[in-house]
Amino acid sequence: MKRIGVIGGSGLYNIEGLQLKEEIRVETPFGNPSDTLILGTLEGKEIVFLPRHGKHHQINPSDINYRANIYAMKKLGVAAILSLSACGSLKNKLRPLDFVIPAQFVDRANQARRQTFFNEGIVVHISFVHPVCQELAEILFKAAQGCTVRIHRGGTYLNMEGPQFSTLAESNLYRSWGMDIIGMTNMTEARLAREAEICYVSLAAVTDYDCWHPAHDTVTVDVILENLRKNVENSKIILKNFVRLLAPDRKCDCQEALRSAIVTRPEFIPAATKQKLDIIIGKYIK
Repeated sequence: MKRIGVIGGSGLYNIEGLQLKEEIRVETPFGNPSDTLILGTLEGKEIVFLPRHGKHHQINPSDINYRANIYAMKKLGVAAILSLSACGSLKNKLRPLDFVIPAQFVDRANQARRQTFFNEGIVVHISFVHPVCQELAEILFKAAQGCTVRIHRGGTYLNMEGPQFSTLAESNLYRSWGMDIIGMTNMTEARLAREAEICYVSLAAVTDYDCWHPAHDTVTVDVILENLRKNVENSKIILKNFVRLLAPDRKCDCQEALRSAIVTRPEFIPAATKQKLDIIIGKYIK
């Protein structure tokens, strides 16, 4: 295993216990990442940490430069990403303060974000049947079982467009589809991580029920913020367990997702595109 990437969501802007080595401002051909990336060690393993909304939470979900974030992780030698995020629940059984390791994603951002590295003279169709690395999901589930939290493995994360929350009609529609949780960020990250051949798993922390729930209107902002604080503290414990349990080698297919996915013949890919994407496609295209 190379370095482990950690993407922090709402409320998670630092990691206690991380032995800081350096803060790195990474340049990418897709622009600037959300913030400087923090390189350090945790449980004896090298970690690359990035707060997806910026360290002061100044970037909306719709405005995050997802391509730059994932490219920067790849550039720094990250082989696996643990994405931490807040979410709303679409089912009674998924209660506030619960954690979910989703297995599937449904996109409702409707291509409002840049969701692929491959759009300048190169066509790539990756397999995305299972968007989450099953190997990482198993390890994360074990890591969470060692904590005093309710953890659910599986289910579907509905990735909506933001920054506004759902209307009641939308919330009920998503429930009729059988969706489990709702958030604004993870689908795009998962797509780009797969294109970059980086293992990806999401740990979603439930802060409240979405607006479908009869008690939704009685939940105050203070309650949600307190749930967010508790979720962040529990996330940090799970993160440490996850890093400790993570083996140095991968056996999954994520690391070879591009092997049969590049459609464009090498001689027809522009030289500038080859250079731009060398750290991603270089082992297949020269």
